[in-house]
Amino acid sequence: MNDLFPRTNALRLGYKPEQVAAFFDEARLAYERPGSPDAEVSQLDVRRAAFDLKHGGYSTAAVDAALDRLELAFAERTRDIYVRAHSREEWMAHLAERAQVLYPRLRRPVGERFAHPATFKHGYDVRQVDAVMARITEFFDTGAPLEADELRAIAFSTKTGTRAYDERTVDAFIARTVDILLGVIPA
Repeated sequence: MNDLFPRTNALRLGYKPEQVAAFFDEARLAYERPGSPDAEVSQLDVRRAAFDLKHGGYSTAAVDAALDRLELAFAERTRDIYVRAHSREEWMAHLAERAQVLYPRLRRPVGERFAHPATFKHGYDVRQVDAVMARITEFFDTGAPLEADELRAIAFSTKTGTRAYDERTVDAFIARTVDILLGVIPA
């Protein structure tokens, strides 16, 4: 079996090669034959891809980087298909409409933008999340630079109680923001 990615040494954990290979085979088929009934992988599926760990598996960093590139390829293809069928202006209006859905949460008071986790449960540090929310707001309001890779690379510290936000809702919000960033057509 030819390795798709570098492997970790036998003492370190990496992604299970069989799962990674199967996912990338399915993704390649979906990309090469969009709309085909046997090609059921989407940009969101790429983002949600998860693999079990095993000693001596594929390097998580290498696979994750490939997943980021694959997600971008699916996003660009979706955008290009839409633009060919409609127009660049309609695509950008579509993105703006999707971004408007995010605004109510961005406008909430600092410390209250997301639900807090249940008592004694951990969540993301409120201050760190609110700082990222300020960057996202600045991007939407003024066009300040913000890249999808910046949001993908964020690793928040954890806290508890009212000093934390629920991780799932924060992750979902950031994923929707990444979708919008990937869809923007450079000027």
